[in-house]
Amino acid sequence: MGLVAFLKTQFIVQLLLSFVFVVSGLIINFLQLCSCVIWPFNRQLYRRVNCRLAYSLWSQLVMLLEWWSGTECTLYTDQATVDKFGKEHVIIILNHNYEIDFLCGWTICERYGVLGSSKVLAKHELLKVPLIGWTWYFLEIVFCRRKWEVDRETVFKSLERLRDYPECMWFLLYCEGTRFTEKKHEISMQVAESKGLPKLKYHLLPRTKGFTTTLQCLKGTVTAVYDVTLNFKGQKNPTLLGMINGQKYMADMSVRRFPVEEIPDEESECAKWLHKLYQEKDALQERYKTEGCFPGPTITPPRRPWALLNFLFWATLLLSPLVKFAWGVLISGSPLLIIGFILFLVIATVVMRRLIGVTEVKKTGSNYGDQNAKKQD
Repeated sequence: MGLVAFLKTQFIVQLLLSFVFVVSGLIINFLQLCSCVIWPFNRQLYRRVNCRLAYSLWSQLVMLLEWWSGTECTLYTDQATVDKFGKEHVIIILNHNYEIDFLCGWTICERYGVLGSSKVLAKHELLKVPLIGWTWYFLEIVFCRRKWEVDRETVFKSLERLRDYPECMWFLLYCEGTRFTEKKHEISMQVAESKGLPKLKYHLLPRTKGFTTTLQCLKGTVTAVYDVTLNFKGQKNPTLLGMINGQKYMADMSVRRFPVEEIPDEESECAKWLHKLYQEKDALQERYKTEGCFPGPTITPPRRPWALLNFLFWATLLLSPLVKFAWGVLISGSPLLIIGFILFLVIATVVMRRLIGVTEVKKTGSNYGDQNAKKQD
């Protein structure tokens, strides 16, 4: 293990990374709060400002994936599809199997200039998560409780409000509703059997209501649906902690573009289209498992320097005074100051660990398959 690789695994280094992310995030959240005064006078300016503030936070996570761990992302798609990236409003359908699947999506967003304006249909619980939920709130992210009778009015209003969004918007949907686990898969396939639907091997049964509603509300704004199927070389199961420790992964993403004109308007037919799409995604995953790659030509978009430069800006701004303060505390000899500083480090560690826990498969608890399993769309 080289020196750089060794340093990446050290707790104090990771703590400094966490400190930069957490403190810069709080500063960004405060600036977002201040930007609310713009909304009544110029809603589009407010949105452009918040896209850039969100980019300054999210790109730090992309930096960890691209520059810290050195993870590489290869696209399996054609040049004609890539030429449209970042130039149109689209809905992204991504499989939800890995802890860092969202980061792989974000790194493609970053490379094509739409990271700050990316959207997602997120579970309402995330609204309470510091930094993540707060930033999403100012970005007009659509939150749902996954109970249609409760969500209907809120989701429709939130989606309708995005129809005039000024920046190219990639709207991410995890149609499976929750991250894949063997237990959830078993329950999901029981539902598929009861509904007479083909069983899936690598995905949960898609919940169609979120997709059909999003497409209906954003029709005329979005011009295409991108189906993205993600897997990793060597059958790896990457984790956020592994990435923070500097472990490199090789991500492969099959991207298919479907113009909205080719997707049925009628809700039941649209739902059938989505089920067929997931059968095709399952076939893609089966091919990847046997051949180690997806079909089609490959394109590896180059990294841009902005995520790294943004992190270096925040690190320079925040770590210099922290180091000076820590040194002053140590040489002061004051037990109260030293204990207070240690307590601060412990709190920072707990906060970052909780943020990491949001992504962990074993901690992504949900009621999937309990009372509402039979009510799947």
